[in-house]
Amino acid sequence: MGAGYARRVKISARELLGELLDSGSFVGWDRPPVEVDAGPRYRAELRAAAERAGTDESVLTGEGRLRGRRVAVVACEFGFLAGSVGVAAAERIVTAVERATALGLPLLASPTSGGTRMQEGTVAFVQMVKIAGAVAAHKSAGHPYLVYLRDPTMGGVFASWGSLGHMTFAEPGALIGFLGPRVYETLYGHPFPEGVQTAENLYRNGVIDGVVPVRVFRRIAHRVLNVTTGGPTSTAPAEAAGADPGTPVIRGDRPAPRGTEPGDSRGIESPSAPENIAPQQGPDLEATWRAVTLSRRPERPGIRQLLRHATDRVPLSGTGQGESDRTVVHALARLRGEPCVIFGHDRAGQTGENTMGPAALREARRSMHLASELRLPLILVIDTAGAALSREAEERGLAPEIARCIADLVTLETPTVSVLLGQGSGGGALALLPADRVLAARHSWLAPLPPEGASAIVYRDAEHAPELAAAQRIRAKALLADGIADRIVPEYPDAADEPVDFARRMITALAGELAALRSLPRDELQRTRQARYRRLGLPKTPG
Repeated sequence: MGAGYARRVKISARELLGELLDSGSFVGWDRPPVEVDAGPRYRAELRAAAERAGTDESVLTGEGRLRGRRVAVVACEFGFLAGSVGVAAAERIVTAVERATALGLPLLASPTSGGTRMQEGTVAFVQMVKIAGAVAAHKSAGHPYLVYLRDPTMGGVFASWGSLGHMTFAEPGALIGFLGPRVYETLYGHPFPEGVQTAENLYRNGVIDGVVPVRVFRRIAHRVLNVTTGGPTSTAPAEAAGADPGTPVIRGDRPAPRGTEPGDSRGIESPSAPENIAPQQGPDLEATWRAVTLSRRPERPGIRQLLRHATDRVPLSGTGQGESDRTVVHALARLRGEPCVIFGHDRAGQTGENTMGPAALREARRSMHLASELRLPLILVIDTAGAALSREAEERGLAPEIARCIADLVTLETPTVSVLLGQGSGGGALALLPADRVLAARHSWLAPLPPEGASAIVYRDAEHAPELAAAQRIRAKALLADGIADRIVPEYPDAADEPVDFARRMITALAGELAALRSLPRDELQRTRQARYRRLGLPKTPG
């Protein structure tokens, strides 16, 4: 665990619930955590975390009263493995969200987390999809979802359910951001700008709605629920004049947030000592790192090569609202006669630090809406070293855009196919993943971070990247076994050496998937897609 984390005094989950809810009203909903695939070292770490934190997982859920009104609550516990979210924590969150929806209760969520749990690899990373899907369903049912971000809220948690609130407030001085400075410096060789990943800065830039202590958030939540639940009421003059004063937001400049010393491991995807990541050796390590290396070959065919084998192509550009990002491509086209909208990462447009930013994600959402309105299937091509890591990306709402893309895809009313074409790194890849079918090129991969970034977190260097890539089960073969991918499209032996044949093979595979999906009723598509991601990572039932 990074020194910056250890020095901060944090509000525990139980302390938060004590301040937020009426005294003595909280009733827990939690059952024992589901079993996860864990070796003896990880199991020992889980036991030690439970003893330190006094909780059996990194999240508590339940219901209580807020000024007499019944509400559901989800609260992260940072003391348990830095509040990281793996399969068991995600299952607990989703179960609580679904229960709140079934009961018709407003839901108050308070994340504080380093991100997804690195010890569980890519399968933990994709849990953010099912949490976002459950939250989207809760909101679609007309129930309020309010978020209070605590110090720190980073990585995949911020880029999913931490950014989907109808309204989002944060603790004063909280560290909030997409990816940590240590990873940034390892990848790019220079420090990340200071003062960007703070609650106050994100409020000034319109990413969140305000910065308040818990006691003020309680008053704000009460007012929101007064407006959003129930019909018109008669209001006494004193109330109308604001008999419950309090500053709803903290304005102006604030002191630097706690724990922002140089070297602070902010924004990590679950900190862990090296001995808690199972070492990988032998053929699997070699095959995984070979896939990572081959996926980065400049000659590897990308989305533009695929489109050359499509017909009736109509290129599109921008969001339609004055933004455009040259790291992505979208178009209308036919693949072997099958009409579709295609959107994806353009490997030719990504160089160094120039990767997809918030505008690219807004272009993705334009493609989603276009496909839905035109009743066309949507193809999403994943081929990215990761979303942009920059001051501009953080301040323009990169993480919330990732969250909205995930939620939109899970609930989209049209057939969807995602294809892992090459690199699939971080939230930029996850934003395009949740589809009815997921195809993977043989040498493609999907991971919470670039392997070098994961190595920087665990080992404070980039040299252990191959070991971590294998341990996290990121390559196509493992994704197929874990239920993340449905089909592997072969490369003979490498797509860069047979670009035309590979592109034709991929187009044929995509057209076949579109033809199969076209015959399914829309409501069945949505049910099946949501069930697919709901089960992801859970133990398989016999039969």
